[in-house]
Amino acid sequence: MNKQGNTYTVIYAVVLVVLVAAVLSVFAMWLQPRQRENIEDEKRQNILSSVKIEVKRDASKQAFGKYIVEQFVVNAKGERVEGTAFTVDLAAQGAKACEDKLLPVFVADIKGSRKYILPVYGYGLWGPIWGYISLNEDKSTIYGTVFDHSGETPGLGAEITLPEFRGQFADKTVFEQDKLVSIHIKKGKNSSGVHEVDAISGGTLTSKGVEEMLKAYLGCYEAFLKK
Repeated sequence: MNKQGNTYTVIYAVVLVVLVAAVLSVFAMWLQPRQRENIEDEKRQNILSSVKIEVKRDASKQAFGKYIVEQFVVNAKGERVEGTAFTVDLAAQGAKACEDKLLPVFVADIKGSRKYILPVYGYGLWGPIWGYISLNEDKSTIYGTVFDHSGETPGLGAEITLPEFRGQFADKTVFEQDKLVSIHIKKGKNSSGVHEVDAISGGTLTSKGVEEMLKAYLGCYEAFLKK
């Protein structure tokens, strides 16, 4: 075959592309279990962080088994339903109405005290935001929170991940007597009530997204929290 001809060039390019694609496919399959494990470890880290247990990723599985003593799924009526809490896809559930959602519940034992950890999912300024909120045994007083995002602005909305913002939620309450009020995020550094925290400076829309996310998701859990 004439190596200077067009036919040779085309065949060479096709073979090269096929070989490279095959190699990349093998590597992708080889890395897939490791990638999935990393995602699961990060999820365990976030759940534990909501109850103020900070661990490295490679220690998250052992710590999760130590502190999380129960996990289950409920519906909007507060009834337990079939399913595994850890494997519920929050993004898939996020767009559904409360009555159609699978609602995971994680129960932690922290120094002999039970904490109820609830996932939350919503939208910020530029995309999805999510996190976990932990409640004390009264199912009203917040023990801790953790939030994350997919594309909020660094230095502004992205600060929902920082301890300074998350720490404000501790000891706030989401019920007023028997009425769910969730948490109001106020602009201007003037929060003082038991249901209020300060918004992020320059991140008003992301802060509002967190407020709406908490209100919506806690509303779905309301029947469970009242039991």
